[in-house]
Amino acid sequence: MRLGHVIGKVTLSRQDPSYRGGRFLLVRPWAPSFAQATEGRSQNQTAGPTLVVYDNLGAGLGHLIGFTEGSEASKPFAEATPVDAYNAAIADEIFHQPPQ
Repeated sequence: MRLGHVIGKVTLSRQDPSYRGGRFLLVRPWAPSFAQATEGRSQNQTAGPTLVVYDNLGAGLGHLIGFTEGSEASKPFAEATPVDAYNAAIADEIFHQPPQ
């Protein structure tokens, strides 16, 4: 699971029925180094390109989410569903103390 901030949403004109009840979000992933992401440097905490993540939990703009990618992203669906990233959690707070 990776962490990222929701920076927008994707609007579709047509959607496969297997996606019913959810939506797609634009997510900016956090840097692999957790310490970099928690030092309050919002501009330097991102890593890699923006992702499109399927969400059925109700995350909104600015929320911090935990998402999975790859074949694990399709596991929550009853039928085989083509999805690359899935929102698995919405984080309220993160507490981190870097190792000394």
